[in-house]
This record gives sequence, C-alpha cells and structure tokens, in this order.
Amino acid sequence: MYPRPKRLAVAMLCALLSAGCAAAPPAAGPPGDGPTPLTSSAALGDFGTVDYCSLLNVPEVAPGAVAVATFEDCRAAAGPRTILVGPLAFDSDPNIKPYAYPGPVPDGVAVQQSMFNDHSACTRAITFADGNRLDLSVTDTGDDQAARCGVADAAVGSALTAITTGKVRRLTFPDRSWGLVAPCVLLEDHGLDAAAGPGSRPATGLSGHSCIRGKISLKLTVETAEPTGPAEPLGGREARVRTAGAFCLVDTTQQTPGRRELAEISVVETAGTANDATCAVARGAASVLFPRLPAPGKP
Repeated sequence: MYPRPKRLAVAMLCALLSAGCAAAPPAAGPPGDGPTPLTSSAALGDFGTVDYCSLLNVPEVAPGAVAVATFEDCRAAAGPRTILVGPLAFDSDPNIKPYAYPGPVPDGVAVQQSMFNDHSACTRAITFADGNRLDLSVTDTGDDQAARCGVADAAVGSALTAITTGKVRRLTFPDRSWGLVAPCVLLEDHGLDAAAGPGSRPATGLSGHSCIRGKISLKLTVETAEPTGPAEPLGGREARVRTAGAFCLVDTTQQTPGRRELAEISVVETAGTANDATCAVARGAASVLFPRLPAPGKP
C-alpha cells in the first residue's frame, strides 16, 4: 500500500485522467468544414457559358412560355408577361432592399427586392456571398403587383433549386460565333479613341460578352425580337440605327445554328437626349467594329 498522501496523489491523477477522457471535446474538423457560403462562381461556374434558361423551370413557373437563352440572360414570354432571369451584376444598386423571401436560401446568399419601376415590374436579386448578384424580373401590362411578385418568387425558387442540385447547363458556341469574341479587345481599337473619350479604357461585364469604353459600349448576345426600322449598310453589314433616351444604338445580326446572334453598339449622349450627332458617332463606331466581327464561312 502507498502511504496516504501518495495514495491521494495517485487517486487524484487517475480521476483527472478519467475526467479528461470523458470530457474531451471531439476533434476539430479540417479548415472549411461545415457550411460554406455560396459564391456566384461556385453556383454558376464559368459566367460566359451559363445557360440562364436552365435556371427557370418553365412548366412550373411560366406554363406555356417560350424561353430564349441569350449570352447574358433568359427571356421567357407568355402573352403580355415576360420573365427575365439574369444578367449577373456586381455594381451596387440603391433600389435593392431586403424583404422576407418565403423559401429556403443557401448559406451566404441573400434574396432581395428592387423598388425600381414597381408599378409594372417585380424584380428580385439573388446576391451571392462574393457580392455578385443575379437579377430576376417579371413584367406585364396588368396592375396586380402581388401576382407578379408571386411569379418572381417562384422564379427565384426555381433558380436556387437548379443551382443547389447541379442542374445549371452550359451554352455552346459554334465556330465563328460572336459568343467566342471578347468585346473589350474590339473596343481597344485606336479608331475609337476620340469617340470613346480621352484616356478611356475598356471595362468588361461579368459575363465577358459586353464591354464599355467611355461613351461607347458593345454587347454581343442573341436577338430576342424581330428587328424594326429601316436597314442601312454600315461596316460591310446590314445594320439598324435607333435612339433610346440618352443612347443611340446600332445593331447587326448573323445567323448561326440554333440562334440569331446580335451585336449592339451604344453611344451615350452625356448632355441629355441622343440626337443626330450622337448617332453619327455610333455609325462611326460601327464602321470600325463591324468589319472585325467574324462571319460564318469566312476566315
């Protein structure tokens, strides 16, 4: 037998060892173990090839609608109602506010509403953990905002389901498609220096299919409506010129398998409403840019 003090010390040591074994916390997992905030790149992959119509369950959200995927969004139209999924955006928007979205939301994601034009449209924003957001909107000619927003919430739920279940599909671009063109490379042409503005540099959109340089922007996408207005030759292509508020727009198209692609140049009139002088600049930009676009069957 140990002397009493030594027996006490041994007993205390055994008790401490036993307590330590019983109360030890479970081993910590590796760094990053547990919920991971969902970023836009994790949700959507390569922004330049997202098929945004794969985010919209048309039979459930918009029965009977015809959905067309562009390079930056999906447009689903049924009668007077249009659902737009996309584009992606990274800029702040003061119109976007929190609201009580009724469905489940992945970790790190917020669903918000836009207060802009809320008499004829209901707009939602899925904002990912990295700050990029996916805009969704529903527009029609009626005055039932609650009905519009019900469809918008259903579109949000459809998009989140597609993202979290791995159902996001990819666009494919045939040879000579404008979906393979980097618009910022075209806007670097020195022939646009004066029109774009002194010292202006191209800045690309998130999808990589649009670019802005000073007063000029170029968007490459898919035509979703029949062209209107007279055609005129510009840069070796049939083009159409129109004004829209402060912008003069010039566009041209080409047919590729499965879609009609659209190249749209816009020039902003910083002094107010676009006019003939603004459109003269836009026509000049078209004469520089359109010949550099690839054409089917041509090198």
